[in-house]
Amino acid sequence: MTAAPITTSVTGAGAGARPFLFGPEDYALLTALHSGHYNHSEVCDRFEERVADVLGVADTVAVSSGTAALTVALLAAGIGRGDEVIVPSFTFCATVQAVLAVGAIPRFADIDPTTLCTGAAEVAEALTAATRAVMPVLYAGRAVDLGAVRPELDRRGIPVIEDAAHAFGSSHDDARPVGATGDFTCFSFGPIKNLTCGQGGMIVPRSPEEAAARRALRSLGITDTVTSRADMTSYPVSGFGLRVQMPSLNAAIGLAQLDHFAEIQQRRRYLWRSYAAALEEIEGVVLLDVDIERTVPHLCVVRVPDHREEVFAALRRLGIGVGTHYPANHRQPAFTAWHRPLPVTERIGREVMTLPFHLYLDDSDIAQVADALRHALAQVRR
Repeated sequence: MTAAPITTSVTGAGAGARPFLFGPEDYALLTALHSGHYNHSEVCDRFEERVADVLGVADTVAVSSGTAALTVALLAAGIGRGDEVIVPSFTFCATVQAVLAVGAIPRFADIDPTTLCTGAAEVAEALTAATRAVMPVLYAGRAVDLGAVRPELDRRGIPVIEDAAHAFGSSHDDARPVGATGDFTCFSFGPIKNLTCGQGGMIVPRSPEEAAARRALRSLGITDTVTSRADMTSYPVSGFGLRVQMPSLNAAIGLAQLDHFAEIQQRRRYLWRSYAAALEEIEGVVLLDVDIERTVPHLCVVRVPDHREEVFAALRRLGIGVGTHYPANHRQPAFTAWHRPLPVTERIGREVMTLPFHLYLDDSDIAQVADALRHALAQVRR
């Protein structure tokens, strides 16, 4: 795998995560830049069509970020003030902020200790009479199965809005790609996601009518296209809307990345398997099983049941770019009004640590991380 030249620092094990550039991104970005069309353009239309082809769906709607995708999806599903949305506490805070942005109330759910996702059992436990939507998070790229609770959700007309920020390229047990299941699915194409646009997001609608509604919502409520407005003296504003279109510059990067996505999938799976082999004999470290045959892993997640804080600090001193994905949101100052006991989330939040995981890594980098982790564990046990 040959990367384009870059000028930023650390490309080895010290960097926790970073975007990987293949080379054509430069030309694609410059072409879009010199076109003079920086807002929504035909480049964005092509990106939506290409992603739809990859997923095997009829349409996709590109927006400016994964958070914008969640917000628009909630609005388009009719979720608003006072509605309750079931959401895992174990996620990036953006998931919760999208719920608050539409005036809804987060109902925090616990996670399965094996997958670290909120599954059917956890959703069923969190359901109340006020629940109006369920927003599972496909943590580390793993698809979520809500089959056992679907009859109740369907009976009550509760939509599922997937936060699939980590999961572009992953599949379900029946081999359908994430995004092709009939749910509202939201992707992120941020800097370190499986596919990057530099920044961006996407919603997979379920019908042409839903696609049109989301396009209006992302474009200040304007319901016709840029092309059709060129020869008009006015334009229709159909209702409330946001300004969260994906800029053409970002779509151009995404198109260049898509040409290499099969390579991205293969490489991410290879790196995860390399970590699995390197960590196998290290006592006191548990690697998250992401179902690697179906998952394009976004993170390399381990649990350190004892002395996580000390191990984390020791690795940082050794120059290893570890992270914590994620602290429990129901304990964050901004969200304590909706606190409820979530024992698994709280335990995992004390144990979880993410290892450097990006496409610039090679086997020697992974061996370096494993050796540093072994050394850090030995230090804290003295």
